[in-house]
Amino acid sequence: MEWQNYIADPAIRTLVVAMVVVLVLSLSSRVLTSTMLRLGRGFVVTREMALQVHKPIRVLLPLMGLQAVWAAAPANLALVPLARQLTTLLMIGVFTWLALRMLRGVEQVILLNNPVNVTDNLRARRIQTQTRVLLRTLSLFVITVGASAILMTFPAARQFGTSLLASAGLAGLAVGFAARPVLGNIIAGVQIAITQPIRLDDVVIVENEWGRVEEITGTYVIVRIWDERRLVVPLQYFIETPFQNWTRSTANLIGSVFVWVDYSLPLEPLREELRRLCEEVPELWNGEVCVLQVTDTSEKSMQLRALVSSRDSSSNWDLRCHIRENLIGFIQRQYPHALPQLRADMNVGQKHEIDLTQPLPNEPERQPPV
Repeated sequence: MEWQNYIADPAIRTLVVAMVVVLVLSLSSRVLTSTMLRLGRGFVVTREMALQVHKPIRVLLPLMGLQAVWAAAPANLALVPLARQLTTLLMIGVFTWLALRMLRGVEQVILLNNPVNVTDNLRARRIQTQTRVLLRTLSLFVITVGASAILMTFPAARQFGTSLLASAGLAGLAVGFAARPVLGNIIAGVQIAITQPIRLDDVVIVENEWGRVEEITGTYVIVRIWDERRLVVPLQYFIETPFQNWTRSTANLIGSVFVWVDYSLPLEPLREELRRLCEEVPELWNGEVCVLQVTDTSEKSMQLRALVSSRDSSSNWDLRCHIRENLIGFIQRQYPHALPQLRADMNVGQKHEIDLTQPLPNEPERQPPV
């Protein structure tokens, strides 16, 4: 009879019902998400979405059942209002988590369908840049909405919001001025996603540093410098400041190698050697540009410029170093006299007769002995 009295107690009965609902819905959510993961293996969209949302769903379903139990419970029970408030906050947080994971799933599907590890990845890089920037901007929006929803569940916060609306003029100006850098970066992110002055994996020259765009977030860009350093640049920089983009329309690049030589060097053998050097490294030279020209002269030597093209900037750097080293070696072996030289014409061996009876230059006139 004592256990019947316990069950008759509304608080105990509500607690038991809540435990049963949480247990049943937890098991149901696990079965549901496991089925989603199993059925979604054959398709990229369903697989990625199932991988992203199965954890939030396992938490959300028990919380929804728990909220239904608190709503049906008598309002005069102790701690029920607090339990309702806490469950509401948790549900808002899980819904925000679920929305972020769904955005992440959409991003993963687009990235997998547009890989950048191909030869011609211009379109893929454009799509990936738009996807990442726009979805991360949406993620900031989702987080803001979720935080606002949590605050609005508190009566004091609602009253504070009402008072803020009453003085929205001055407060809006003050907040807008204070948040100008953040808002400017968000707007710059939308501009970059639409106009795309930079894309992921673009080769850029920023602050006199050569690097690749490694990551684009909602507020800044990570540029991987050639020596593995990371340059963190605000998004507004790429909207307001000029910079170099070496892969804006294509990854192909023409590089130059300058060599100073003597006028006695014949150019045709050097042109043939340049062509041979380019052809022996097909992994660096794309077969388009291989030119040797005289670009400057001085009173002592002439300047030669070799132009060579490659599929990308990294290959072009290696090709230029290869051409420079081997052209110098070729000149040293075949035409050592044609390296830059310093000439001097010295008249030696001429005899001059000196009259010792005459005064030497800058010497006073000698007096005959007495």
